[in-house]
Amino acid sequence: MDFSSDTSAPAHPRVIEALGRVNEGYQPSYGNDAITAELRGLLSRVLETEDFDFWLCASGTASNALALSCFCPPTGAILCHAESHIARDERGAPEFFSGGGKLHLLGGVGAQIDETELRGALARIDHDFVHETPAHVLSLTNLTESGTAYPAQQIAHYAALAKEAGLTVHLDGARLANALVSSGASAAEMSWKAGIDVLSLGLTKTGAIGCEIIVLFGEARSKLADLKARAKRSGHMPPKMRYLAAQAISLLTDDLWLDLAGIANQRAQEVANMLCKAAGTELVQPVHGNEIFVRLDEDTAAKLRAAGAVFYTWLDGSSRLVTSWATGPETIDAVASAIS
Repeated sequence: MDFSSDTSAPAHPRVIEALGRVNEGYQPSYGNDAITAELRGLLSRVLETEDFDFWLCASGTASNALALSCFCPPTGAILCHAESHIARDERGAPEFFSGGGKLHLLGGVGAQIDETELRGALARIDHDFVHETPAHVLSLTNLTESGTAYPAQQIAHYAALAKEAGLTVHLDGARLANALVSSGASAAEMSWKAGIDVLSLGLTKTGAIGCEIIVLFGEARSKLADLKARAKRSGHMPPKMRYLAAQAISLLTDDLWLDLAGIANQRAQEVANMLCKAAGTELVQPVHGNEIFVRLDEDTAAKLRAAGAVFYTWLDGSSRLVTSWATGPETIDAVASAIS
């Protein structure tokens, strides 16, 4: 019963098999190999467009920080939720990679930016007023850090507001697959069709060993050379990029990444339903993906931990439980047994 994180789960067997297949012979370095070229064709199908460029990273923090640094100057700011991953969990990486860019934190329920706060922040942008830091980027997260999902229509609405104010729009999609499955939207509908300029497409939490894809859409493609230079300077230019590309290919082929996210989402619903049968249990956030935020009675929490369950206490005092593709039916049985 390891609910600590989906990054605690093993890599999917198809990922391991894919690594074995590319581990023969020689290939050019730094993304100039045949496997990375093959990934481009697959991404084109998944994203339903040819108008993109991409770069591979091994971590979500590197993916977000590199992507944002291309669009936020040292004298600029990034609008994001106060509980977003870039604000709470990346140890100043966006500020560091951008050379001093500031995070402008906004509020909202379920770690989703409140529209009134967003409109207010956009209205206050004044590049000629030297005493404030004007925003250059809006960063959204899906799933959010509270496990909730923005519908594609809301992302499109927020993106339109941001673009009207001259901002670039970034989407942190570390758990994008979970959001797509729960909302029924396609990757295209949740990204470039919704006005996203740069996407951090996460596969690590879905079943990879470590694979994140920075995707530049449309006019944002002009930043590819800058992105590569920043990747090289920061130590995020993998010499053997084919091993990252192989992971991505194994998960994106036949939409395996969505199937695995569907399993994780389903298990989260089952765990949440089981927990809510216990007295004193209260869901803090709706379960839109594979994260459960719940207030547990002390006795229930003690029973779960005594039975071997691993989960974290969240910032608001609730408990966070995260499921993955590897969370099996026997885990649901174990939860039921622990709290019965």
